[in-house]
Amino acid sequence: MEIPSSRIWKGKEVELLYKDIEHVDELEGRVCMGVRAYVFCGNKLVITYSERKDMWEPAGGDVEEGETVTDAMIREVHEETSMKVVQHAPIGYEDIFAEEGTKTLMRFVCIGEPYGEFIEDLDEGEISKIELIDPVDYRKYFDWGIVGEHMIKRALEIKKSWEA
Repeated sequence: MEIPSSRIWKGKEVELLYKDIEHVDELEGRVCMGVRAYVFCGNKLVITYSERKDMWEPAGGDVEEGETVTDAMIREVHEETSMKVVQHAPIGYEDIFAEEGTKTLMRFVCIGEPYGEFIEDLDEGEISKIELIDPVDYRKYFDWGIVGEHMIKRALEIKKSWEA
């Protein structure tokens, strides 16, 4: 499925196009600059709070040079939630049409298993809190419009297929 939409990106409204994918090979040569993961621990959705951004969102961040999108997602989940990714799948990607060019962001769903108690973001210390919430309550914390609604629905469907 493809969903055209818009969002605020670096203070400006930009157009974007979201597309479902089943495998990262479907990125068709796109270079992803960032990843986000809908992490589930049991039946709860794990969300992170960034002091710098003053907002809640799924775990994620930049893809580092030489890193695959999957490696970036696993690293970001570990750094931001103190969890190990035990199962994962791509949900889709967003092409954001910004002034400086098209930016691609990859979206995943995964099952996380805590390494131990969360203290703070293991890398830059940007994430100061995590919450495990009922997935139906995600809009109380962040709302990415129709694209976000589709991604959470897709994440829940994939998670349910793993439980079958």
